[in-house]
Amino acid sequence: MNHKKKDNFTGQWGFIIACIGSAVGMGNLWRFPVLVSAWGGMTFLIPYVIFVVLIGSTGVIEETALGRSTKSGPIGAFGAATAHAKKGEKPGNLIGFIPVIGSLALAVGYSCVVGWIFRYVYLSLSGKLFQMGSDMDAIDGMFGSTASAFGNNFWIFIALLVTFLIMALGVAQGIEKSNKIMMPVLFGLLVILAVYVGFQPGAADGYQYIFTVNPKGLTDPRLWIFAFGQAFFSLSVAGNGTVIYGSYLPDEEDIPFSAKNVALFDTIAALLAAFVIIPAMATSGAKLSSGGPGLMFIYLVNVMNQMPGGAIVEILFFICVLFAGLSSLINMFEAPVATLQQHLHMKRLPAVGVIGVTGLVISLLIQGIVSQWMDVVSIYICPLGALLAGIMFFWVFGKEYALEAANKSAAHPLGSRWFAFGRYVYCGAAAVALIAGALLGGIG
Repeated sequence: MNHKKKDNFTGQWGFIIACIGSAVGMGNLWRFPVLVSAWGGMTFLIPYVIFVVLIGSTGVIEETALGRSTKSGPIGAFGAATAHAKKGEKPGNLIGFIPVIGSLALAVGYSCVVGWIFRYVYLSLSGKLFQMGSDMDAIDGMFGSTASAFGNNFWIFIALLVTFLIMALGVAQGIEKSNKIMMPVLFGLLVILAVYVGFQPGAADGYQYIFTVNPKGLTDPRLWIFAFGQAFFSLSVAGNGTVIYGSYLPDEEDIPFSAKNVALFDTIAALLAAFVIIPAMATSGAKLSSGGPGLMFIYLVNVMNQMPGGAIVEILFFICVLFAGLSSLINMFEAPVATLQQHLHMKRLPAVGVIGVTGLVISLLIQGIVSQWMDVVSIYICPLGALLAGIMFFWVFGKEYALEAANKSAAHPLGSRWFAFGRYVYCGAAAVALIAGALLGGIG
């Protein structure tokens, strides 16, 4: 495990920025604005913020502390938990494969999406996207050819090449430094776009909608389920990437402080995306009635093509999306890469190469079914990984270990109430997410 000694995050803010990068992804930039619109603006934001506080104050802390205290990813961390319970490492090691497989499977599907984004960055920079104007057949056809089976081979290759070049540089020199560039640029560009869109005619209607509260809507249990699902997946709590990043965090850093900032900035990114997209759609009189890829790659392109300075807006917007997608993809691939390093004792470069080739081959093969692929992974494997991590930390390791791991170097130590909240409320909520996601066909 040489990489643990030689290749950690350089400090607390390096870790926080990397975790923000892993959390801020496509869920923030297309799914969150859709849910805000579909469920009535502030009517959705109220339960969403409640659940962000719940998960940020329990799940993010738990997974980070689990990784740091065991100095390992999910396989080693789960093995340490069962060994602590005098059951031996093997049962935990085997269970730990679930979140690692989930992380790899999610990364493979996400690679296709990031490939789409790379193509749209090129199309916006070249001006080809803006030249389509309001020709919906051309815009729809462009995305159809991009998302079809074997329709985007070159750009998927480029996406993975960039991802693994960054990862090959290591944790401090690759992951941390890239996020220190991408995250400030992402937030800065979102602010610029939000201000620009805010001055467009009709944008006020979008803001009015965002800040509308429908008390009757708050009584709908489905709203709370969808809000929980969005908060759960937006914060990147799945028993894999956050555990891995935690294993790279020095012991002298404050985990509760870090978790609070990750939750805060992830929410700010989601809100900025909503303040860009919903008012932008309002300027054209369009309704934000459907989510998924169609919103970003079809409907929103049509809106931007009709805006003054739309060509520049498209460039800035898709660069934002690219940085969000790329930073999340790095986090997803880090769990399987670290697994090869920790358990097969591979050096980082060969480990990155093996996972890179594997990811490229599978992502090229699943292009035509990427939506179904992502549904299965997000509905079942990722929530299960998060639930298992919570059980290992709060139940198997137990109270004494959990509090010591979470409170190491903490300026404001957590107490028994936090532990009870994590053990019963967070773990129970994770189980609900898994069951509700399966019943509703996806809540993230």
